[in-house]
Amino acid sequence: MSETQPSTNEISSSEDEQSPNRQSSVTIACVQFEPHVGELGTNRRETCRLIEEAAKRGSDFIVLPELANSGYVFKNRTEAQSLAESIPDGKTVQQWADLAADRDLYIVGGYAERDGSDLYNSAVLIGPNGYIGTHRKLHLWNEEKLWFEPGNEINVFNTEIGRIGMQICYDQWFPELSRIQAAKGADLIAEPTNWVPINEHERTALADGEFARANYLAISNAHVNTVWFACADRIGTERGQPFLGRSLIVDPTGTTIAGP
Repeated sequence: MSETQPSTNEISSSEDEQSPNRQSSVTIACVQFEPHVGELGTNRRETCRLIEEAAKRGSDFIVLPELANSGYVFKNRTEAQSLAESIPDGKTVQQWADLAADRDLYIVGGYAERDGSDLYNSAVLIGPNGYIGTHRKLHLWNEEKLWFEPGNEINVFNTEIGRIGMQICYDQWFPELSRIQAAKGADLIAEPTNWVPINEHERTALADGEFARANYLAISNAHVNTVWFACADRIGTERGQPFLGRSLIVDPTGTTIAGP
């Protein structure tokens, strides 16, 4: 998987690890690309193009990075407010929903959400029949606290393909979230993320295929909770902030099936 080019990680599963007699078949794609802060139209078109590409390759569950509609590094709250959209009637969600309906897909996308005067770093779950639910990031990292309100709900959504939980980036650093979602019956946790380097080695010397710290956390959370994890990371450098591009898919034994 390239750190510099848009890409997808894909894996098919034909058996529910928690209930072996409950059969399902799902192909997951984690879409790794570079959103551009402030360019709503461009980001919308690129996410739709990559969703189409993943669908053509056989994927039916597609995960996009954190804040895929807006970009990440805001100058101030006013800029964040101007780039946020409502859920479920925002233009980006509507276009994703159209694709989900046309292609019989499930999509999880990171989303700058506006709800009245409040802003949230959110993930939205959409299925073939439309909007299913939203996760608002519980654990805001660094300057995110200047722009967003924290979420206050932990949900698992029942769908025809299984029980889906969502997390966003820094959420996975807090093991109680995965534990609660697993206790609520989650089969798969989808994680839009914008992982950044945590030390100089990750910033300058991370080798192709080498795990970042965030990858180990996803592996651990998947293993100890016996759930699938699908983490879609972004690439590029935005206003001086580099991102890792270390998307991966982990099975319930903690085995990395695709990526980073």
